[in-house]
Amino acid sequence: MAHVRYPGKTAVDVANNFSVALGRPICVNGTPWILFLFEECVENKWEYWSVVIGLISMLCFLLSTLPQVYEAYKSGKVDEAMSVGFLLFLFSGDLSNFAGCYLTRQLPIQIVTAVFYIYTDSILISQFLYYKIKNKSVHTKPLLKWVCLVWFGAGTAVCVVLPKLVEELRAIPNSQLQAKSSSLMTSGYVCGYLSSVCYLSSRFPQLYINFKRQSTEGTSYLLFFLAMLGNGTYGLSLMAMLPALKGSKSTFILNHLAWLIGSLGVLFLDFFVTAQFIMYRKNVSSSNVAMDLKFTEEEPLLFEEEEEEEEEL
Repeated sequence: MAHVRYPGKTAVDVANNFSVALGRPICVNGTPWILFLFEECVENKWEYWSVVIGLISMLCFLLSTLPQVYEAYKSGKVDEAMSVGFLLFLFSGDLSNFAGCYLTRQLPIQIVTAVFYIYTDSILISQFLYYKIKNKSVHTKPLLKWVCLVWFGAGTAVCVVLPKLVEELRAIPNSQLQAKSSSLMTSGYVCGYLSSVCYLSSRFPQLYINFKRQSTEGTSYLLFFLAMLGNGTYGLSLMAMLPALKGSKSTFILNHLAWLIGSLGVLFLDFFVTAQFIMYRKNVSSSNVAMDLKFTEEEPLLFEEEEEEEEEL
């Protein structure tokens, strides 16, 4: 998951356009709601659609984990279906993404979104651990309880610390920030490339475990489908900006190359995941039929036992 960047400017660039009197950008012909939410002066249709498509991308990413949470609750097989490598690489990628946003002083909404990704990752990992422990042994309920409490506490702590981090970030004077901008930007781009590597690496363990099980049962396709939509629309939002650029297009692409590699690379790999869902769909259906047959075979035995007890009485 690559984070959404609007539309190629850092908060420092926006701040430099602020008026002397109000400390706000002079944006006569801009879109008011975009200026209010993102502090971006959008004055033409290309910039406008770049932001709108970027918002669609963000929404897809925010919703992508919810179907998997439900699927894990419904099937109880997430510990068999999901790869540990997939979850850990995904979590590492979102951590690197957050570090990149923070170091390059992105807008608060982008930092909030990056933290939300981390929080949803923690939910997926906690579910994985929950069913891993639960399905492994019935004598581990105390440990299971503590695992859930630790993850819930960690997620709550992140939500509490977030406002303070954003406030401190916004309080840094531009003069001090510009003095450190070179090293911060370099670190931010390093984190961006690191997050792309993690996102790309996350798909290979999942592809392998699907191939090994010859099944995708226990995983929700909507997780990958929404990620595909998010990554596709993210790349499209950047491409939509190119006609509106006044500066060098190659510099713009270079500045976003790390996130483009991550987004389009994961989009490519998710087509293979899609192929696995199609190929192994019959296996999932056969598994469900087998479970139904097993239940129907066992049910008469229960009635026979009841009849025998009645005869004895």
